Amino acid sequence: MTFKRADRVAGLLKQEISKIIQFELKDPRLGFVTVTDVRLTDDLRDARVFCGILGEAAARKETLEVLAHAAPFIRREIGARCQLRHSPVITFHLDETAERAARIERLLKEVRDDDAPDGETGA
Repeated sequence: MTFKRADRVAGLLKQEISKIIQFELKDPRLGFVTVTDVRLTDDLRDARVFCGILGEAAARKETLEVLAHAAPFIRREIGARCQLRHSPVITFHLDETAERAARIERLLKEVRDDDAPDGETGA
C-alpha cells in the first residue's frame, strides 16, 4: 500500500505539534488538548490540525483562541524541528468526534430501553 508524502508528513506534524503544545506552551488559559488529526494539503503548504479539548464550550473556545494565537510560534518550531522546505500554515479546528460518538451512543441506548419489554433492559 502506498502513502502520499502529505500523509507521512502529517503524521510527523501530529507528533511534533502534540509535543510543542504539551511541553512548550505555557499559557494558563490552555486547557487539556489532544491532537487527533492533521490534514495536510498535497503541496504541504497548509495544515489543518484537529484537536480534542476537554471542558465546557466556553473553555474549548478559549483554548482554540490560545492555539490560534500560538500558531506562528508552533509554525516556527515545526520549521526548526522538521526537514521541510516550507513550514505549513497551521490552523486549529475543534474535533467533535468524541462528543458525536457519545451522543449517538446515548440515543441508541434510549432506543434500546424504549424497545425493551417491561422489566427488561437492553444489553
